[in-house]
Amino acid sequence: MSSNEIDTLIELMAKLPGLGPRSARRAVLHLIRKRALLLTPLADAMQEVAVTARECLNCGNVGTTDICEICASEKRANGELCVVEDVSDLWAMERAGVFKGRYHVLGGTLSALDSIGPEDLSIPKLIDRITSENITEVILALNATVDGQTTAHYIADQLEDRVRLTSLAQGVPVGGELDYLDEGTISAALSARRAL
Repeated sequence: MSSNEIDTLIELMAKLPGLGPRSARRAVLHLIRKRALLLTPLADAMQEVAVTARECLNCGNVGTTDICEICASEKRANGELCVVEDVSDLWAMERAGVFKGRYHVLGGTLSALDSIGPEDLSIPKLIDRITSENITEVILALNATVDGQTTAHYIADQLEDRVRLTSLAQGVPVGGELDYLDEGTISAALSARRAL
């Protein structure tokens, strides 16, 4: 590779989340040094994903088929639908391994500042899925931000009296120390307290 090609690779790697120019340079240098073990297989895998990756037509997950494995599984058709902002949130829920229903990816949150309205998200599709899939419970697993909560309230208004609505609990994380928590987290934890 010429230095121009290496520089281009560094510039592209630096655009990835969590990597800046220095981290990208270190990563590229490591890949070059481990060319047979890492660089070539990585390039092959990236080429394959570039060709086969697609968004699930049903929920918005990312996979290699038109309908993802979660939506295709009859075992997961239990009437529960977990609504998340982004695919990364869906993957985080799956890593936890505790939710056994299906998902719906909104593709973001409502934001007046960014001119993102309900029609810019997959909220109309969510409403259609409630009826077509016999959904009995919608779990709003949206981030505890102003935009996330605004989106949750909007969805709750749209689905009022149509389905059971729940949201994820908020508060002190497992292993968290009160001294390190912000006031909003402490307030949410105190409001959502339960009997022992």
